[in-house]
Amino acid sequence: MALVGCLLLVWYLGLAALSYWALSVLRASAPDPATAVLLIIAVGLLGGYLSYRLGTKHLLSSLEAVELPRSHAPGFYRRIDALESRMNVGSPTILLARLPMPNAFALGSKRNGVVVLDRSLLRLLTLDELEALAAHELAHLERYDAFVQTLAYSVFRLVAGLVFLVLAPFLLPLAGIARAVAWIRGNPASWSRTAFGRLLQVVEGGVVAGFLLVTLAVRAHSRRREYAADDRAAAVTGKPVALARALRTIQRAAEPSQGLLSTLYVHTEEDDDLTRLLSTHPSTDDRIERLLEQSRLAREHGQRGESNR
Repeated sequence: MALVGCLLLVWYLGLAALSYWALSVLRASAPDPATAVLLIIAVGLLGGYLSYRLGTKHLLSSLEAVELPRSHAPGFYRRIDALESRMNVGSPTILLARLPMPNAFALGSKRNGVVVLDRSLLRLLTLDELEALAAHELAHLERYDAFVQTLAYSVFRLVAGLVFLVLAPFLLPLAGIARAVAWIRGNPASWSRTAFGRLLQVVEGGVVAGFLLVTLAVRAHSRRREYAADDRAAAVTGKPVALARALRTIQRAAEPSQGLLSTLYVHTEEDDDLTRLLSTHPSTDDRIERLLEQSRLAREHGQRGESNR
C-alpha cells in the first residue's frame, strides 16, 4: 500500500509538472493582458456560434420535424403574417414535431428563425392561444435569446477550462499528497480527511461555488427573458389572457421530462427550489399571474378612459 501511495504521488506530481509546462508555454507566447482577454472572448464567441449552428441542425434532425404547410393551417399562418408585420422578425419556418410533451420553442435568428410546435398543440389550443404562443417564441427570435444563451455558455466553458489549467499545478500536488498519505496509512478512503485533502476540498469548493454563481446568473437572465417574451407577446397580440390559457393548458398536459429538451420546457410546480434556480423558465403560475394582472390593468385603464369621455 505504501508503494501504491508513492506511485500515486509520482503520477500526480507528473501531471502537475505537465500542466505547469503547458501553462508556462502559454504564458510565454501570450500577448498583453488586454489582447489576451479579447482573444479569449473571440474564441468563446466563435465556439458559441459554431455550437449554436451545429447544435440547431442536430436538434432539428433528431426531432424529425416537418414543416407545417400553409394549406393545412391558413388561419394560423394569417396570424403569423400579422405578427411578422408588427414585430422585428422575418417570416419564420413553422415545424411540427412529436415532442415528449406539448410545448413550443424557437431557434435561429430573427431573419431566419424556426418555431417548433408539438403536434398536439394544434388540437389542444385555440387559434388565439396558438397566436399568443407563437408571438412569445417570435419575441425570443427578436432578441436572439437562444443564441445569446449559447454564446454565454461557450465563453463560460472556455473560462472554466482556463481556470482549471491555471489551478492544476497547485491542485494536482495537493490531491497526490492527500491520496498518497491515505494509502501509506493503510486507509485509502480517508484521503479527504487528511490536512491536504481538506485544503483541496476548500479550494475546489471555492471554484465550484464561483462557477455555480455564474450559472445561476445566466439562468436568472434566461428567466427574465421569458418574462420579457411574455410581455412582448401580450403587447403585440393584445391578448395576455390567451397566452395565460395556453401556458395553463401546457402545464396541465406536462409530465416530468428528462433528456435533451428538458430545459426548454415549461416547468411545473412540482419542481423543487434548486430545480427552479437552475431552470431556464420561471414558475408557470407566476407567468400566468403576471399575464392576468396585465389583462386586469388594461381593462381598468380602458374603463377609466371611457368614464373620462
